[in-house]
Amino acid sequence: MKYHAIAFFGGFILDLLLGDPPFLPHPVRLIGKLITVMEKKLRSKLPPQKGIETGEEVWRGALMVLVVCGIVAVTAGAFLWAAYRIHPYVGTFAECLMTYQILAVKCLKVESMKVYQSLKDENVEQARTAVSMIVGRDTDKLDEEGIAKAAIETVAENTSDGVIAPMLYLALGGPVLGFFYKAVNTMDSMVGYKNETYLYFGRAAAKLDDIVNFIPARVSACLMIAAAFLSGGGFSGKNAVYIYRRDRRNHASPNSAQTEAVCAGALGIRLAGDASYFGKTVKKPYIGDALRSVEYEDMKRANRLLYGTAWICEGICLLLLWGFARCFPL
Repeated sequence: MKYHAIAFFGGFILDLLLGDPPFLPHPVRLIGKLITVMEKKLRSKLPPQKGIETGEEVWRGALMVLVVCGIVAVTAGAFLWAAYRIHPYVGTFAECLMTYQILAVKCLKVESMKVYQSLKDENVEQARTAVSMIVGRDTDKLDEEGIAKAAIETVAENTSDGVIAPMLYLALGGPVLGFFYKAVNTMDSMVGYKNETYLYFGRAAAKLDDIVNFIPARVSACLMIAAAFLSGGGFSGKNAVYIYRRDRRNHASPNSAQTEAVCAGALGIRLAGDASYFGKTVKKPYIGDALRSVEYEDMKRANRLLYGTAWICEGICLLLLWGFARCFPL
């Protein structure tokens, strides 16, 4: 347990320091390639009818989820087991690196700050390109406020998906459970769309993602509220609570609006609303009140909330791990 706690903290610090350098190989990219291969193999055997609704797509999609999650979890477990068999210090180092690769605090900040810098330089086209790398919506017609909103929403939502949820699973089950979560989340981001291509094949991935994020999303919202109270000027913890209670269900996903509502309330801005996906406008309710206009500086404020929330979660998890180790020494 003590080695797990050391690796848990070490991986978090490595993520804050290093982020995701593009020149280093990343396991999540390998997971993405595995998903692509599995999708190609499973869908190549489907009948060629357009918009098939026989249920076969659903079951093949579910099979992909089982295979991908199984391969990822077993591989992570085998690697970790082998490292600890060599020596506890080797295992701790390996677990630290694996933990680092699962978290995405600095990466999320770096990518969103590219949007911030482009808007600050008044380069709207570059900002559209930068924000298109971190959102799933169409960005080619977004104005400056729309670009800033999209980036803020991504930081808010991924505070849960990319940071707090994997952190909770890491604390609970180490890199094995952490990589299992990343596999589910990556599949949802690749095939979990409600469009003609993935409505049936991606259903299992999307539903499983909703399930594994249900509790973490709500924990993330509570932690972000705490961060809003503790982060000083520029945030309203009281309004974060109010908007969270009112707007946390203003999204088709049961989880996505949780942290978005807190962020909107803490900043006193209005997020969400209609957005374009694959050329089609999707009607969405607003989250938050437009107490003022959205500005690009709000991206820096959203990242302050991200870091505050991450540190609070890390501290709580370490305390729980320490308490568990004290009560149940192994």
